[in-house]
Amino acid sequence: WLRRTTHYLFIVVVAVNSTLLTINAGDYIFYTDWAWTSFVVFSISQSTMLVVGAIYYMLFTGVPGTATYYATIMTIYTWVAKGAWFALGYPYDFITVPVWIPSAMLLDLSYWATRRNKHAAILIGGTLVGLSLPLFNMINLLTIRDPLEMAFKYPRPTLPPYMTPIEPQVGKFYNSPVALGAGAGAVLSVPIAALGAKLNTWTYRWMAA
Repeated sequence: WLRRTTHYLFIVVVAVNSTLLTINAGDYIFYTDWAWTSFVVFSISQSTMLVVGAIYYMLFTGVPGTATYYATIMTIYTWVAKGAWFALGYPYDFITVPVWIPSAMLLDLSYWATRRNKHAAILIGGTLVGLSLPLFNMINLLTIRDPLEMAFKYPRPTLPPYMTPIEPQVGKFYNSPVALGAGAGAVLSVPIAALGAKLNTWTYRWMAA
């Protein structure tokens, strides 16, 4: 029971750090500021970050549902950060919480439906995460006020000039950020999922040494 408890505590620690990476990726609120201008970049980074940690711990415990557990911790922690900014006097939409849980559920489902087949989880689960995360997050964005309005209205003095939010040039670089993000995410999430699975193998060897 001690080893199992340690495993789940470790998941909590890494999921919290993954969330910190999201919140501090070049800006306090990378998602809110850059959602419209760099949604493709955001989609790829979030798909790969979620899948590497989620599949690592799912295979580490061997329990379908661990990926969703991992994503839930990230979500809760981001809501805590959102509440903290709100308590400091910033608007409710200052931080937009990304949607990780449905994609993680698809990863769990692929692992469970294939009777805990690791390779199916990598191929099918990784693809599903990459395809679904941009869609869920764009639906999420449509329910809030314009993120760029928040970015310009509440600038951060520590923000370097090259990270200053800009108006989106939709149509000049890409016509459908969801489609491009999903396509690129689906391709990249599979090898990153494989990396997560390999890290799991290395961890077991390290524990056995």
